[in-house]
Amino acid sequence: MHRILLIDDDEDLAAPLAAYLKRFDLALDHAARPTLGLARLAETGYDAVILDVMLPEMDGFEVCRRIRHGSDIPVLMLTARGDVTDRVVGLELGADDYLPKPFEPRELAARLQTILRRSRHGGGNGDAAKAQKLDFEGLTIDLQRREVERQGELLELTGTEFELLVLLAREPGRVFTRDEILNKLRGREADLFTRAVDILISRLRKKLEPLPLIKTLRNAGYTFAGVPRR
Repeated sequence: MHRILLIDDDEDLAAPLAAYLKRFDLALDHAARPTLGLARLAETGYDAVILDVMLPEMDGFEVCRRIRHGSDIPVLMLTARGDVTDRVVGLELGADDYLPKPFEPRELAARLQTILRRSRHGGGNGDAAKAQKLDFEGLTIDLQRREVERQGELLELTGTEFELLVLLAREPGRVFTRDEILNKLRGREADLFTRAVDILISRLRKKLEPLPLIKTLRNAGYTFAGVPRR
């Protein structure tokens, strides 16, 4: 059973949500204060975090920033409905997904299952079993270990960043539209705004620097420009 930590000061949310998620083999713990949530993350092996933006002590953005300092655990942020700014900031800080409040528990469960699947098993594509590594000049992607080396240095990528890189690198030169990227990462039709892809690409590019591996084709999408190692 996957263990999930909810960091949210809404005391009435945790109990019914825990009961619902149990149907999907997800065990939910609750921390009403960010400091308590961060302490539990340091002490206990959780598989994902549900993080509200509006919190006492510090906001969810600061909590996400602190989590990302030492962990690549999947983070799903709960944002105010229609507040695009919250979603943009959360993604820029390294959140793997977001869900506007109020939300349907079934959608939350589906989002959690998707990011957990990405984190634990990768994309589930049969190609991963055939080729355990993708080698390019200056970059090696180990599909089995889910590790990326840039010029000999091991990179720290979130689960979403890793899956995005693998998606692009498996087909160098192919142009992926924003909608294609969103749908492939989510595994279903996504209702995300297209800016989300731009943010994820920007985060990944920054981590891949100085290698110019991801190219933008105006009004078309993105393509991977790595040169396969002979």
